[in-house]
Amino acid sequence: MNNAPGNRIPDSEDPISDSSDSRFRSFLHSYLPYFWMLLGAFIAAFAIDIFFIPNSLIDGGTVGLAMIIGRLTTTKLIPYLLLLFNLPFIIMAFAYVGKAFVQHLIVSMLAFAFFLMIMPYIIGHTFQGEHLEVVVIGGAILGVGIGLIIRSGGCLDGTEILGIIINRKYGFTVGQVVFICNIFIFAACGLAFQDWHPPLLSLIAYVVVVKIMDTVIVGLDETKSILVISAKSKEIAAEVMHSLGLGLTVMYGRGGFSGQATEILYIIAERLQLAELKEIIYSIDPKAFVAIENLHEVSTGKHNNAPRFTRGKQITTIVQRVLHS
Repeated sequence: MNNAPGNRIPDSEDPISDSSDSRFRSFLHSYLPYFWMLLGAFIAAFAIDIFFIPNSLIDGGTVGLAMIIGRLTTTKLIPYLLLLFNLPFIIMAFAYVGKAFVQHLIVSMLAFAFFLMIMPYIIGHTFQGEHLEVVVIGGAILGVGIGLIIRSGGCLDGTEILGIIINRKYGFTVGQVVFICNIFIFAACGLAFQDWHPPLLSLIAYVVVVKIMDTVIVGLDETKSILVISAKSKEIAAEVMHSLGLGLTVMYGRGGFSGQATEILYIIAERLQLAELKEIIYSIDPKAFVAIENLHEVSTGKHNNAPRFTRGKQITTIVQRVLHS
C-alpha cells in the first residue's frame, strides 16, 4: 500500500472525519437548544427577581398571576405557584401540541422556577431606580430571556398554549387570546392592591418585553423579499445580478385585467441593498411595480448532507401566531 503523502485521502473525503463531524453536528443540534433555554431561564429569572418584584411590577400570563398571589402572601411561593398554575397547561399541551414541545416546555419552566428560587442567594441586591429605568431595562432583559427560550423551542407561559388550542377550535388568534388574558391579569393586580400605577407600568413593560423578544427570536437581520413586475424584467434581472450580485427567481404570471402573460422577479436582499436595488429597477423601468416584505427566516436547504439549523425550528408556527398574528 502506498503511504506517500501525495496519496493521502483528503480530510473532506475521509469517512472517519465525516462521521465524527456528523456526530458533532448532531450533538449540537440535539443539546444546544437546552443550553440556550437554561441561559434564557436564568436571564428571565434575573429580570423578575431583580427588577420586577422589588418595584411591584408583574409579568403577563401565569407568571403574572403567580407574582400577584406571591405578593399577597410571600414572594418565596412564586416559583411553586408558577409550576402549579402551569401544570394544567402542560397536560393540555401534551394532548394538543406534541410531546417534543412539552419536553422543552417542562425543561424551561423547571429551570425558570429553579433560578427564581436561588436568584436572591446569587444576587444579593435589587435594582431601585426611576420607573422608566425599571420598565425599559427590566423589560428588555426579560424579553431577551424569554426570546432565547422561545427561539430554542421552550415556553414559560401557559396562556400561549391556551391560545393555540382556542385558535384551533374557534379561530381566535393566539396573540388575541394572550393579550386578553394579560388584560385580565393586569386588571386583577390593580383590584387586588387598589393601586393602578403598577399595572399600568407593567403593561408598558410588557410591550418592551414583546418587542425585545421579537428581536431575539427573529434576529437582527433585516432581510427583505422583493417582487418586481415589469415589461423590462429581463433587463432588470441582468442588471441586478451584474451590479449587486444578487440571485433571483423568474416566475410567470398573468395580468388580472389585461390577461397578458408577464414575468415576475423574486429577489431576496438585505435592507441596506434596497435603495440601490430600487434605483436600478426604476432607472430601467420607471413604471415597474415593486412590492417589499420583511423576511423572518431564509433557509437554503441541506449542503453536503449536513443537518441544517434554522431559527425556532420546532415552534416557528407558534411564535408567528403569538407575535405576528
